[in-house]
Amino acid sequence: QVQLVESGGGSVQVGGSLRLSCAASGGTFSLYNMGWFRQAPGKEREFVASISWSGGSTAYTDSVKGRFTISRDNAKNSVYLQMNSLKPEDTAVYYCAARGLIATGYAYWGQGTQVTVSS
Repeated sequence: QVQLVESGGGSVQVGGSLRLSCAASGGTFSLYNMGWFRQAPGKEREFVASISWSGGSTAYTDSVKGRFTISRDNAKNSVYLQMNSLKPEDTAVYYCAARGLIATGYAYWGQGTQVTVSS
């Protein structure tokens, strides 16, 4: 059983930056692919970025490419999301999630952290 705790959310102005962190416990972190998702008010949760167990492979949704960077530190059991050039449409609750190496979906989720971008 993996527990995930996000931190680093907050309020920022357009064009600003935030770095989200997700600390994992209760499992072998390096055996999980990790992802970030977000959910804006009135919208469905959407994929933002993912990173493979080794950190060697990443993926992003088109709307954040070139602005967001996902990374991980297996020694610290943590995954990060560096968000630059933030836009109002990035406002959402951001969730960290873990997916086993052979799993088809994300089985473990954090409680979320709020990101608010104001103009």
